[in-house]
Amino acid sequence: MKKEDTVKLISAEGFEFVIDKEAAMVSQTIRNMLTSPGSFAETEHGEVTFPEISTTILEKICQYFYWSLQYSRFCICVCVCVCVCVADLGLGVLLLASLHV
Repeated sequence: MKKEDTVKLISAEGFEFVIDKEAAMVSQTIRNMLTSPGSFAETEHGEVTFPEISTTILEKICQYFYWSLQYSRFCICVCVCVCVCVADLGLGVLLLASLHV
């Protein structure tokens, strides 16, 4: 894997997580940090430091990024199918709201 295809996320304790850039882009905040115009350190080096986030929490965040990449399309399809199926019962809006909570 090429260096430009990865991002380094650094926890408060200095632990470094090197993850796929595609996975990191799940976060709109990280996406903005890495793609903003100008010569920001995050954009130039592909590193984002989180001084307030512990290693344990950042590890779970990284796991979520990969989970989201793997299942986000599936979850959307399930949600749409379920809502369409119950639309005839007049429960579509209620079910949609409960699925997004």
